[in-house]
Amino acid sequence: MNSQKTSADTTTDCLRGQLLIAMPGLVGSTFANTVVYICEHTDKGAWGLTVNKQLGAPVSEIFDQFELGYSEYAGARPLLLGGPVHRGQGFVLHRREDDREWEATVAVDEQVNLTASRDIIEAIAADQGPSDNLIILGCAGWSAGQLEEELLANAWLTVPTDADFLFNAPFDQRVAIAAARIGVDLSQLSTSAGHA
Repeated sequence: MNSQKTSADTTTDCLRGQLLIAMPGLVGSTFANTVVYICEHTDKGAWGLTVNKQLGAPVSEIFDQFELGYSEYAGARPLLLGGPVHRGQGFVLHRREDDREWEATVAVDEQVNLTASRDIIEAIAADQGPSDNLIILGCAGWSAGQLEEELLANAWLTVPTDADFLFNAPFDQRVAIAAARIGVDLSQLSTSAGHA
């Protein structure tokens, strides 16, 4: 039996399609009290989208920038802040649909796609886009080895997730809900990390 991995094999430390929950020790940082959905994780680095921070502006602001008409429902939905990197770049996380194709889509996992093209924004504005979607500005990024170092320093918890969490969990409860998935109550944790 050949146990050698090919470059296309996933590794056990790949966090693509999982959540990172900021540990209490990140208080005061950009990532305090955040849940980040990891979209890519390789030996060259990682990047993801914060999925619990609302910008305080509705999605209609994006539709207005594109000069698109939109329904009241589509326009009133919250716009999310994905992270401190590329804050002018828009991303749409959406549930995977086999019958729809968009110009710039990648599959993050079996349930979730990521699209960064105008056609999906136009469809969402017209209530013809994926029914489950999040429109997000900016992202979070880590250089090669940086995320692994932060994990070793206990800056993040890793949590498996699914599309139902991403598209249905209330934004203000996502940190607690995600932590509860692995049996953790963050209010019981110290703000300073230690190693045994």
